Parts: sequence; structure tokens; C-alpha cells
Amino acid sequence: MPFQRIDVSIARSPELRTRIAEAVHRALVETIAVPPDDRFQVLTAHPPGALAFAPSYLGIPHQDPVLVQVTLSRGRTTEQKQALYRRMAELVHEAGVPPNELVVSLVEVGREDWSFGDGIAQYVPAK
Repeated sequence: MPFQRIDVSIARSPELRTRIAEAVHRALVETIAVPPDDRFQVLTAHPPGALAFAPSYLGIPHQDPVLVQVTLSRGRTTEQKQALYRRMAELVHEAGVPPNELVVSLVEVGREDWSFGDGIAQYVPAK
């Protein structure tokens, strides 16, 4: 269950924001076997000045970045993560965002760190 946070500027239209959210989720489904209905996203559009970022980092320019943070269970290989980054950049580009503007961070947690409701850690075996 990846939990996705997507932060963009309000300069990006609501339609583009929807396409970005779809692209992020689709990349997770296609590259790391996330079930299609396992979708939990928070998409936030920020006013001017609310996103702070370097105009260039590691030689990659940023003018209006799309910041994506995905919290997911541990266990993916480096190769799977790299495939995820590539596919996400491709799909976000198809949606209308240059690939250099996509910044992604993965936060890995244990399976015991999830609850999908009812106050239960569904991924923890019952004793």
C-alpha cells in the first residue's frame, strides 16, 4: 500500500494535476506490482512561494517542480526503484510535465506500520 503525497504549484491546472496523480499511480502499478485499486493519494496545490526548491540541483534545473513522496513497505530492490523513477518520469512527461521537474522520494516502512481502518494492522498476522 503506497501512500502518495504529490505537491505542485497552483500554476498547474486541475486537469494537469489529475493527469499527474494518474501517472504516479500507474507507474507504481506497472513497475512494483501495486494492485490497481490500492490507491491512496494526497494531491496538494500550493500558492506562489509555498514550495521552496533550488533552481538547479545535481545539474538538473527546476522551475516548477512536482514533488512526489511515496511511503511504501520495505522490500523493493534498487533496480525496481530505478524502474519506478524512469516510468514515473515517462508517464508524468506524457501528462504534460517535463521529466526534469519530477522530484521523487521513497519512504520505506515496515508492514506493521499500516492500518487500513478499524484500528487494525491488517498486514500483521493475528496471534
